[in-house]
Amino acid sequence: MKNAPPVIAGAKEIQGRRSFLKKASASAAAATSLMFFDTPGLFAEQLLLTPRQTEGPFYPVDLPLDTDNDLLIVNDTITPAVGEITHLSGRVLDVNGEPIRNALVEIWQVDNHGAYLHKGSANHDGRDQNFQGFGRFLTGSTGEYYFRTIKPVPYPGRTPHIHFAVKRPGNEKFTTQCYIKGHPGNPKDGLWKRIADPKARGSVTVDFTPLKESTIGELAARFDIVLNRTPQG
Repeated sequence: MKNAPPVIAGAKEIQGRRSFLKKASASAAAATSLMFFDTPGLFAEQLLLTPRQTEGPFYPVDLPLDTDNDLLIVNDTITPAVGEITHLSGRVLDVNGEPIRNALVEIWQVDNHGAYLHKGSANHDGRDQNFQGFGRFLTGSTGEYYFRTIKPVPYPGRTPHIHFAVKRPGNEKFTTQCYIKGHPGNPKDGLWKRIADPKARGSVTVDFTPLKESTIGELAARFDIVLNRTPQG
């Protein structure tokens, strides 16, 4: 079945986006907090560590002026990026399920034309100038992060994916990637296949599901990142 056509956010959806992002982040954190802390014995067993994956060659050399968690709008322009709007959230946790706060989560990905922000990217000249391409979010007490972005599309030689980096004081930077569950390009992708453990591979392969309350075809994806906790972290 063919993918749904890209959805472009209109001016109506853009109004009050800063307020919306703050509310969405707080709401997601509160809901997740209830789920994780009101379930006795949920973390009786240690969680599976998220597999580390390469940063790749396209981490931005020159960071955009706007590095917030809304990748659909650059600064306060009214023209949005093209693509399937996706609300991407999750938590940064340790192996015991405890949230890790003050973790700087970064994401970067191609735009709807398959071009990274990086100048060495394929099709860079045709890049969507309205797509931020990179974003950051600092976790709070629940370990929650939230981004508004687009559903990833293929890059030459790669299945669709989103790059993640997690930076914590006193810890080495952690990098990984997340993938679309059920995408036909996954079994052909060298980095996806390199994760030998099926459970570990499944932990970075997530559902992009329609938001029932959305009237413009928005999606939601959830990707929890589980790290070793060090004395500093």
